[in-house]
Amino acid sequence: MSVTHRQTASGRPLRVAPAWVGAAPAGSAADHYRLPVRDAVWIWSVRRFARLALWALPAAAVLYGWFTLGVHVPPGPLPVGLLAGWLAIIALIALAGLLAGSRTRRIALTGLLVALAGATLLLPLAALPEEFAADAVALPPGQVHLLVEAAWALSGSGVLLLGWAVFRSRLVNPADGVLLMLAAVVLGAGSYAVKPVPTVGALLLLAAGMGLAWTGGRLVPRG
Repeated sequence: MSVTHRQTASGRPLRVAPAWVGAAPAGSAADHYRLPVRDAVWIWSVRRFARLALWALPAAAVLYGWFTLGVHVPPGPLPVGLLAGWLAIIALIALAGLLAGSRTRRIALTGLLVALAGATLLLPLAALPEEFAADAVALPPGQVHLLVEAAWALSGSGVLLLGWAVFRSRLVNPADGVLLMLAAVVLGAGSYAVKPVPTVGALLLLAAGMGLAWTGGRLVPRG
């Protein structure tokens, strides 16, 4: 028995919830919307990646908290901070992908782009010494610190938008969105936040990341 693109191996028609794959075509009932198997497998794979990659957010929060504590380790604080940023970027991309089928997908996409812009600006400024960073951006050395703060604020604004998207999405627990927005405020404060405020922000990010990873991993489209 041949299997068509709109049937499962048992011969039954494949049904995919429209909320996960986009709105149904005009003039068709949502309960009878059918999708080719190859498209459903691709969408399922992307969703599975997004759900698994959300666990990178609590891992990034742990490393960021370690970074804020100033613990001296053999690699130094810079590799720990860079690894935390890399994991956070992976998690934010996964979160935006998970919200792509929700009502707040535009806000999530905007927040992701803003956060990526802030991270792109912050990376060379944080990795290079101040005198080399000043030469790279053609600014006086005294103004590099202001540019770093602007990059932190830009990253925090992006995470704030993603938290608002989580809060309004009705897809996951809205409390996780509130925690993510609170963590974004601390993140946007940058180096102006005195200790232990950055560590508290890392704890808020850890709580939000654990909640999002747990609830996001249980999101399964209705068949």
